[in-house]
Amino acid sequence: MPNSVASQTLFLYSTTVSDVGTVRSNNQDSAFAGEHLIAICDGMGGHAGGDTASTIAIRSLAHIEHDDVNGDVSTVARMMETSVMAAHDAIVGKAKRERKLAGMGTTMTAVALVAGYWVLAHIGDSRAYLLRDGRLTRMTQDHSYVQHLIDTGRISPAEARNHPQRNVVMRVLGDFDIDPHPDIAIRAAHPTDRWMLCSDGLCGVLEDSTIEQTLTAYSDQEECAQQLVSMALKAGSTDNVTAVIADATLALDADAFDLPHQTPLVAGAASASLEPIADILNEPVATAPMLRDANASPAQRAAALIQSQPASQPSPRVAQPPAVREENGERANPDTGEIPVIQKRDGHVTDDPNDPDVAKAIHHERQTQRKETRKRGRRNRLIAILIVIAALALATGGAFGAYRWSQTKYFIGNADGVVAVYQGVNTNVFGLALSHEVKRTNIDIDSLPQAWRDQLQDGITFNSYDEAIQHVQVIRQEKSNFNDNSNTSKSSGDAGNGTSDSSDSSDSSGSNGTDGDSSAGSSQTDGGTADGTAGDTGTDASSTGTDGGDAQ
Repeated sequence: MPNSVASQTLFLYSTTVSDVGTVRSNNQDSAFAGEHLIAICDGMGGHAGGDTASTIAIRSLAHIEHDDVNGDVSTVARMMETSVMAAHDAIVGKAKRERKLAGMGTTMTAVALVAGYWVLAHIGDSRAYLLRDGRLTRMTQDHSYVQHLIDTGRISPAEARNHPQRNVVMRVLGDFDIDPHPDIAIRAAHPTDRWMLCSDGLCGVLEDSTIEQTLTAYSDQEECAQQLVSMALKAGSTDNVTAVIADATLALDADAFDLPHQTPLVAGAASASLEPIADILNEPVATAPMLRDANASPAQRAAALIQSQPASQPSPRVAQPPAVREENGERANPDTGEIPVIQKRDGHVTDDPNDPDVAKAIHHERQTQRKETRKRGRRNRLIAILIVIAALALATGGAFGAYRWSQTKYFIGNADGVVAVYQGVNTNVFGLALSHEVKRTNIDIDSLPQAWRDQLQDGITFNSYDEAIQHVQVIRQEKSNFNDNSNTSKSSGDAGNGTSDSSDSSDSSGSNGTDGDSSAGSSQTDGGTADGTAGDTGTDASSTGTDGGDAQ
């Protein structure tokens, strides 16, 4: 890329204004406005994530403000791309270490003035507009879903403004599995060029024609930025709204001592901690002006300038470089947002990822993080093993305790058809019996009543061996009583059967005798003794015979 000597006389004046808006609880936009670099980042990822991501991106780009590398445009272009990728890695690394930040990301649009050329880096749906010779040109292409639909002819730009998925970004820096490489463009710079960078909270509600008209109407940079942010809020923007305005100016005498100079301004989330950026630039850094009361008229604002500054408009805060802070006893090295800040031997401070010392520091940090991750993994595995061992020990202790308790119990049960005494409880765990036989008797189970058999089948439990033995004696006694009762009942049954047989024999004999004497006599005798006993009939055989004779 050629370098222009005459282009060294171009200088950049810039400012930025950012407002949280009417809906959001915090500002996740971050912006930078310097003499050589302007940038805007629109964070996303929840209350605790978007502001962190956009702040990291601004800090990663800030070194380009003074690292112009002797006006080598190609080198600065590569530097910007490397810085954007470094911001991506830093955001991903922080999200992995802090789970509450998972899913955070940010857009990024930056413009650097280098040797008479504009170097543009862009990713996401924030926008860069260039006003040249009264004509506004959009210099970036939205990396969004609705832009894809517009490019493919599926919807019109007017329909995109109200599309339900207009906030879906397809390329972004952060904790997402998407391409983080930015678009890089180089364009020759002209005097009076005016840039406007903005978040989608502004360009999402204002038409390009409105933006062009405002950029043309207000020559004062801050007034222009104030108007654009105010109009976006009045148009109903529900997002954070940020605008950066920068003008290229041609110095009349490039060798003069009073060259244009401004203190770099930081707005939005990144302004919460200016010291890291002051360390990177090694020069003072200030917060950007706040959005003025949108309802105030120009006359009211002019009156406010004549009077003392209102309490509602606090003075910009300025962070001094590290040398000044050290002299004042302030902390010299606060958190710089994952990109290490290295102080060179000559006292120069930088966080440029292309610097060998910074690259070495990044490599060292990554090695340290990997060691910590491995150490944390080993510690977690050891804790898991100890937990398993403790659980097994507890289970083993519980099982042993249960077994010890079971061996204090006894029961009487069935052992191969006879009564036996067992130590333990009549059950098993995973096939392991919790009892064993200690004494076998000669009492046959089948010789016991059915009720006893049922009880012995389930097991009759006792608290001691002696109690079990005593109950065995009870069973033995009951068995003896049961057998005696059974024998007595059987003897009584046999005696009754013998008496019946004798009576039957007598009846047969008497009947036969009577029949032998005479059938008629027999008939009378039977008739007369029908109510008598068989024994009586047999005994009075002679009388019957006499009667039979009389009958004859």
